[in-house]
Amino acid sequence: MSDTLYPVFIVILFSALFVIVILVLSHLIGGRRGSKTDLTPYECGMTPFESARKRFTVKFYLIAMLFILFDIETAYLYPWAVTFREFSGFKLFVFVEMAIFIGILFVGFIYVWMRGGLDWDK
Repeated sequence: MSDTLYPVFIVILFSALFVIVILVLSHLIGGRRGSKTDLTPYECGMTPFESARKRFTVKFYLIAMLFILFDIETAYLYPWAVTFREFSGFKLFVFVEMAIFIGILFVGFIYVWMRGGLDWDK
């Protein structure tokens, strides 16, 4: 083993020992009692009025997936827009390709909107 690896192993050893000591001390010194306030979930300062195990409707998950879909579209569109001027010989092809991508997502958005997938009241 080379001499340059010894300091790395020493740091790893001290780090592991530090973590173990801190965990043992917190277990020995820390309090074990939990009050009713400590054990209730925090709900913006208000007392919870429903169980935390309440089932969500499927619409909640559909809207969450739509949010992720359009969030990924934004994450994909920004780097493309930044590097668009660097596409030298085939700018038209890259532009049409992105227009098709946005068009497909727009058609999907209109479909979901017309089907009422974005309405929270239903």
